[in-house]
Amino acid sequence: MTVRLIRVHPDDNVGVLLGPVDAGVAMIGPDGALIAQETIARGHKIALVDLPAGSAIVKYGYPIGSLDQPVRAGEWVHSHNLTTDLSEGGPQPQFSGSIAPALPLASDLTFQGYRRADGRVGTRNELWVINTVGCVNHAATIIAEQAQIRFGHLIDGAHAFVHPFGCSQLGDDLAMTQRILAGLIRHPNAGGVIVVGLGCENNQLAALMAAARGVDRARVRFFNAQEVEDEIEEGLAAAAELVDVMRHDARTPCPLSDLVIGVKCGGSDGLSGLTANPLVGRITDRTTAAGGTIILSEVPEMFGAEQHLLKRAADRATFDKANAMIEGFKRYFIDHGQPVYENPSPGNKAGGLTTLEEKSLGAVQKGGGATITQVLDYGEAVGKGGMALLRSPGNDAVSSTAEVASGATLLLFTTGRGTPLGFPVPTIKIASNDDVARRKPQWIDFSAGPLLDGIPMDSVSQTCMDLILAIASGRRLTRNEENGIREIAIWKDGVTL
Repeated sequence: MTVRLIRVHPDDNVGVLLGPVDAGVAMIGPDGALIAQETIARGHKIALVDLPAGSAIVKYGYPIGSLDQPVRAGEWVHSHNLTTDLSEGGPQPQFSGSIAPALPLASDLTFQGYRRADGRVGTRNELWVINTVGCVNHAATIIAEQAQIRFGHLIDGAHAFVHPFGCSQLGDDLAMTQRILAGLIRHPNAGGVIVVGLGCENNQLAALMAAARGVDRARVRFFNAQEVEDEIEEGLAAAAELVDVMRHDARTPCPLSDLVIGVKCGGSDGLSGLTANPLVGRITDRTTAAGGTIILSEVPEMFGAEQHLLKRAADRATFDKANAMIEGFKRYFIDHGQPVYENPSPGNKAGGLTTLEEKSLGAVQKGGGATITQVLDYGEAVGKGGMALLRSPGNDAVSSTAEVASGATLLLFTTGRGTPLGFPVPTIKIASNDDVARRKPQWIDFSAGPLLDGIPMDSVSQTCMDLILAIASGRRLTRNEENGIREIAIWKDGVTL
């Protein structure tokens, strides 16, 4: 029996196993036969040559840490012998020169979207119910459920996005909540929005609506529950008014340049950086080449991959802003007494990832080779064209919500371990391997596993792009939509009264 392994980059001194291997089993390696010295799981790293203690382990062509003991060819390289090289004052990336953003290439790819009054294009025409404060979560939920029953056949759906915040928040903490909610209120996938307040909360309705500047007020209704006789009936009356407008909205052909895609990974394994993330990177390149927009977040999963990522900054100002964002996030860790490198989760490690450098280098593959044209603060609206880096933590729910609030109209979410999570916009789950896709078909929309079987990237990426355009056009629903799994999570950072 032989097991295949991959050397990701010619300079790598470890390979990645495409299947589990037992001690004494021969493998087909990049340099010929290699004998496994111990039992090693799929997706994990194996030494390709003898390496002394202190050696840098290289994957993706970059160091991902150093050995604290010698390793022989064929031995397992993981947490028991590999340690991170990241530190608080690690080496800084250097600006490599301006990159003239390429003019959009002509593309015949289109999707059927909803063009809004401000020129943005939605992939859905839904009624969204947003609450200012957790005290009215139940009311917001009931309004959305009843609106779905009464009016769901006239629109693409009615949904509430509830949260526990809005009360007892001050300063930047309150501002972060308001920015995310404001981004949802003005989102192009929401053809109508009902904002439900209580009346006495710190997140006052007037202040929230002011934060949602630019929103089409003809498509928003808002009220405080304390000021009306029956908040459910008030909400349903507002829903009826909005649906009467929304029912006339129609999909029209839109170029790929109108698509705004958020890219995210969660539950990554050792294959994510070889299959699903590079596949999304190919979609990123194709979308941005046509003038479309990509949002890449998860700043802690840029630690250790800064030079690889930031060399694609469009100019010095963009580079400096991106570098400051990453360094500022490291300071956030340090100020809270946490090491900057403690990121890979237990599931990541079980799947073969060892250090943050390794996880980051795999994660940024989702950005392909696209030019970084924008750097966004948490909750800031994205501009049009190119790739935007967005300040947010790596947490799946917080980061995905932030991408939506910034304007993503669908998400590409890669996973090696699987997750049922879904967010306000269509969330396309892309598995790194066929196994998780087979075991969790109710979660997974697409598998990048065929790349491991030698199917060309051009073929797999075309099939994936076809699915993306079908979903953007409303011809297909994502698993999260079919399952009714739509959540938001807001970054909490500050004093609670």
